[in-house]
Amino acid sequence: MVNNINQLLVQAQAAYNAANWSSLIQCLQQLTQQQDSEHPEILKNQEHLLELALQVLETGDFQQRWEIAKVLTSLGNIVIPPLIDILKDEDAEEELRAYAARILGDLKNPNAIPPLVELLKTNESDELMKIAATALGQMGSLAIASLTELLAQEQTRLLATQMLSYIRQKETIAPLLSVVEDSQVAIRAVAVEALSSFHDHRVPPVLINALNDVAAPVRREAVVGLGFRPDLREALNLVARLQPRLSDINQDVCCAAVAALSRMGGEAAAQQLFQVLVSPNIPIQLQLEAIRALSWVGTLSGLKYLQQALYQLQFPTVWQEIVTVLGRVSDTTLTDKAAEILLEMLQQNHPGVEIGNIKSAIALSLGQLGKKQAINPLTQMLADEDAQVRLHASAALKKLSFTT
Repeated sequence: MVNNINQLLVQAQAAYNAANWSSLIQCLQQLTQQQDSEHPEILKNQEHLLELALQVLETGDFQQRWEIAKVLTSLGNIVIPPLIDILKDEDAEEELRAYAARILGDLKNPNAIPPLVELLKTNESDELMKIAATALGQMGSLAIASLTELLAQEQTRLLATQMLSYIRQKETIAPLLSVVEDSQVAIRAVAVEALSSFHDHRVPPVLINALNDVAAPVRREAVVGLGFRPDLREALNLVARLQPRLSDINQDVCCAAVAALSRMGGEAAAQQLFQVLVSPNIPIQLQLEAIRALSWVGTLSGLKYLQQALYQLQFPTVWQEIVTVLGRVSDTTLTDKAAEILLEMLQQNHPGVEIGNIKSAIALSLGQLGKKQAINPLTQMLADEDAQVRLHASAALKKLSFTT
């Protein structure tokens, strides 16, 4: 092995002398492989390997820098001082400083935190600032204190908030709470989204307050966050608190509220979702979201509301979506009702049955539900004049033959 290492060292030096960076990178990659990196001969030559690698980093093209960055990372903490020097050099090429910041982030060494923070405070390049902030975010708990300090400056507050949001540790809760009422919408939205991931008693009041934020992105994040806390449904009366957002002026917020209520579950949530579904002048996208939510809410009343909507609303797109979601009901306490609704459409000659796509969807859904009472109606569909209906009825019957 020693001979092989010495041979690679000679080849690396020759490639360096010839400024053949591609060949030099290959040699350095082999010399710093995990299984060889602790070999005494490698350790003895680490300083020299570092010198060679830094030369490629400083003068290579983008691809060569990308490849040598991995080599530098594998060399460990020995690379930190020269990389910090590059980072501090205001006359150095921006791309070179960016690579230095990335490698320092990968190494996760606390000695790299002060220069990265200083770069964020003083640099005017947005791209370089983003890379430095990302590097700090990679360091996790090591960087929380430094990122918290950056919240005090308007120039760095957004980036610091974003990086804190990536560090999903309870130590970030306090600094994130300090910016939930910031004047910048993006900062409030990022902070609310990040806080939503913590089950901490300080968070729910913040989310509830953010439901009425003047900015739609913040309201949406609050709605989404509360939607994942059905455990607080009764204690915080969440269905009632989310209900106003169903008629928000922003459709994204409305859709988020529909999804949140479906996660809440229960009769009250189902009732609110039905009111959205049958509201006049409602956008079709929101109607479709409400239909899906009523099938997810997990109550018998949710299916009954869908049944009612089939006859109250006169939109084929709505009918087809209801038929489709009924076929996806998986709760065994609800599948009988779902099949009953679909069979009733056939028995009562619902207007949707006259539409080939909808009749086909009924066949598919009945097959998915696997109820034997669907066999006769599906058999009758085999004589339908629409070839697509016949095809889907046949497929449904085959599926039923395996489940009944």
